[in-house]
Amino acid sequence: MLMATISKDHDNHYIFVANLSNIREATGGCLSIQIRNSTIALFYHNFRVYAVDNRCPHMGFPLNLGTVKDGILTCHWHHARFDLNSGGTFDQWAGDVRSYPVEIRNETEVWVDISALYSRNDNTYYQMLLRNGLKQNIQLIIAKAVIAIREEYQSGDDSNDSDLVKPFCIGLDFGTHHKQAGWGQGLTMLTCMMNIMPYLDSEDRPHALYHGLCAVAQDCASMAPRFGVSPLPEPWPDLGTLKRWFRQFIESRDAQAAERCVTTALRLGANDQQMADMLFAAATDHRFLDVGHTLDFTNKALEALDELGWENNKALAEAVLGSLVPGYATAERMEESSSWRYPIDLVTILESGFQELPRVLENGKRMREKRAHQRAIIDSKNNHKHEKPKETWSINGRDRDALVEVLLGDNPQSVVNALLDALRQGTAEEELASIVCHASALRIAQFHTRNEFGDWDAALHTFTFSNAVHQGLKRIPSMELLRGVFDAAMRIYLNRFLNIPPATIPQKSTKDKANDPETILRELAELLDKQQRVNETGQLVADYLYRGGRSDQLTSMLGKLLLREDRNFHSIQMMEAAFRQYSLLDNDNNDGNNTAKVNILLAASRYLAAHSPTMRSQGRTYQIANQLNQGEQLFEENTSQ
Repeated sequence: MLMATISKDHDNHYIFVANLSNIREATGGCLSIQIRNSTIALFYHNFRVYAVDNRCPHMGFPLNLGTVKDGILTCHWHHARFDLNSGGTFDQWAGDVRSYPVEIRNETEVWVDISALYSRNDNTYYQMLLRNGLKQNIQLIIAKAVIAIREEYQSGDDSNDSDLVKPFCIGLDFGTHHKQAGWGQGLTMLTCMMNIMPYLDSEDRPHALYHGLCAVAQDCASMAPRFGVSPLPEPWPDLGTLKRWFRQFIESRDAQAAERCVTTALRLGANDQQMADMLFAAATDHRFLDVGHTLDFTNKALEALDELGWENNKALAEAVLGSLVPGYATAERMEESSSWRYPIDLVTILESGFQELPRVLENGKRMREKRAHQRAIIDSKNNHKHEKPKETWSINGRDRDALVEVLLGDNPQSVVNALLDALRQGTAEEELASIVCHASALRIAQFHTRNEFGDWDAALHTFTFSNAVHQGLKRIPSMELLRGVFDAAMRIYLNRFLNIPPATIPQKSTKDKANDPETILRELAELLDKQQRVNETGQLVADYLYRGGRSDQLTSMLGKLLLREDRNFHSIQMMEAAFRQYSLLDNDNNDGNNTAKVNILLAASRYLAAHSPTMRSQGRTYQIANQLNQGEQLFEENTSQ
């Protein structure tokens, strides 16, 4: 390899790199030269000189060891082929290699334009690369594109992930148009990864997006494309009518008619709350649709549009929300399931409870107003007249624990009665959903490992459904969506066998060798290198929290451990829901939430431990892409062997 002598033409960025005779006489008619921190391969072929980056864009193999025939350069490692002149590849999995203009001066001097070496304005190219990776389902291409886009816009602010919003948008758009069946696991994982990004270290955030985008590509691979349904002709009916029609069409499993209602509502100008109201109503007209996936997917679709902004992405909103409709129409309805009907008819118990909801909610509202008035009187006596009375009221810790105990019990009628009573006493819909979500997490925190492995997912579905209901009620506290809280409670009841016997909730370790929080985090990473260390993992997490470890460091570590494993849909769902629930509890000043916060993270860590380790092949792909982007030598050091 020669070091180029820098004789620079300041007008057009050309530099002198070699004499023509040096290239002709080199082995294979190729000369490798070093320019600054880059290596360029010069080829003499058909009486012309060509210059390309010497690193194969696929895996970094030196292209000067390749072969040129008929103007095509072939890398000898994976046999990727490139147009020697432009650098364009004939094998999409490889990506294009960078080429450089060449001039022959004074008949013997080879000059190369190296301006491309310093040009970083490649965002359009990397977006195209990402789209190609999604179309071809090529993980390495997706990883390269995400890493390059992140580096292109890296501002140095670890909290600023605006550079990752565009690739997220590309993945969302791709997924909603390239899978005829509509929204599925891939788009859900993509949105989950965007949601957990704030909990991750900055260096792990593009890794998370890589996993989400690859999940979309895999979900859409070999699938027929999806074509949206146009809106009704004008004049359009009002939103109330469209909502009623939408529910009727879903009832009769007429997906196209239902989707036309969704598209028309958006064209009419429906906002996120109005669309959520329409969708959540239909998603809870039947019990626990598709083991909870229908409502969870709906919540994720709404959150995806929140990330991008509804006003500036109206066409994408139509594609995203329209893609949900096929799942609504085909979903399994649990009232058709024997476990919900026999030996106890849970559906009848629920429907009887639903009839009481209007009266119960009205009474709860009066109770909150009464307490607000009482607080106002107390504040007035204490000279706090400037404080505006609030209508909020939080259930105390003792009553919360008592309700959780009922939810984990074995009497479904008592469960419904307890929920109704909590609402009657003034508990807000959102807070009730939080309590039910905690109870569903306890099923996982106390999941006994003697159960069948597949039963982890039975508990998981209840937890992610409960989280979706909670997030939905935060968006819009509708009476229809409130039915989802009761559905989740019935699933908690049906899952009671998973805690017979219940695994012990770990307490603070009394061992003398108990370590400090930082050491515990390292031990946690090492422990998840071993299979099925579920209970030991729970104990480590408990020790960490009880010894004053920072929750943000624990969540970032759990996120890192999730990302190093090969993608598992349910593990990603579990971690995202746990992080969201933990944050909501952490932002609540209610001291009674401390136990719930610990249990949420215990559940997440135990579930992850049960599904670790994997082959971790996907992480290796991302690592290779990162090494290539950083210019690390992968093969050059072996060329002399």
